Amino acid sequence: MWFIGLDVHWRTSTVCILDEHGRRVKSKTIRGSWEKLLKELAEVDKPFAICYEASCGYGCLYDRLRGIARRVVVAHPGQLRLIFRSKRKNDRVDAEKLAKLLFLDEVPPVYVPSVEMRSWRQLIEHRRRLIDKRGRSKNGIRSLLRSHGLRPTRRLWTGAGRAWLEAVAFPTPMATVQRDLLVGELSHFDGQVGQVTKVLDGIGKQHPGVALLETIPGVGPRTAEAVVAYMDDPDRFGQNHKVASYFGLVPSQDASAGVNRLGHITKQGPPTVRKLLVEASWQAIRRCPPVRAYFERIAGGKADRRKIAVVATAHYLLRCMYAMLQTGEVWRHAG
Repeated sequence: MWFIGLDVHWRTSTVCILDEHGRRVKSKTIRGSWEKLLKELAEVDKPFAICYEASCGYGCLYDRLRGIARRVVVAHPGQLRLIFRSKRKNDRVDAEKLAKLLFLDEVPPVYVPSVEMRSWRQLIEHRRRLIDKRGRSKNGIRSLLRSHGLRPTRRLWTGAGRAWLEAVAFPTPMATVQRDLLVGELSHFDGQVGQVTKVLDGIGKQHPGVALLETIPGVGPRTAEAVVAYMDDPDRFGQNHKVASYFGLVPSQDASAGVNRLGHITKQGPPTVRKLLVEASWQAIRRCPPVRAYFERIAGGKADRRKIAVVATAHYLLRCMYAMLQTGEVWRHAG
């Protein structure tokens, strides 16, 4: 079997081929689209394994390479930087290094979900971006009112609040135009968020794992669907501490010669899931006595440890979710 390292970009791709003894057979830069690259690889006359770095569109390329390669490995970009750490870097060098790591079976791999799961994740992230845009529109309206000394009514974003906002008199026509544009922008994003939410609700109803996680007090459909989509196959982790590491909820560590220093959480993995888990943790602390007891034990009654405690609670809930998805058991209040 031959081993192929691939440094892929949208307009150019560099290929390095090693034989079964690790000797370089060929190194070539292919100019053009992925179609030209795939056509070139399909003409390789020996079975081959191929490795490339995860980047934008890596899942689509993975699906297409599986049809022509004996084995496809997608390398983790962050861990590759730690391995390579070289002052000499170009496409040919990177492709050869990937081929050598593949030959030695030392590639730090990433998990490639199915196209349906990738689309689900992208829609979850799209909703988060829409929420952020809507929040900026709301902040713009608040800023406009404040700049003209206008005190907003309570519940400004309800129907009555919107009616008040549209009727309020501004001192200049320019401020009125700005108000109308911001209100229109807010209504636009409200409609888009509602449309995406409706689709996500339909997807969640078809997945038993989402309903299972919603049995946890404080965990709603948005948190449940995000955890299920990004965890995908729970069995791929093997141990629950690997799940927490994947979502970036474990502390960074610097250990040497008997000294073990633990720092802030690594924040690796999807930030959307971490944010939702922390929000769900606050709700679970209020609604579930065992979770509240866990939080209070970590906080120790100290105000400066509340943030540490809520992150630890999110870590605890994530481990519970992992176990529930593996076993199919609902949340047990006494657990």
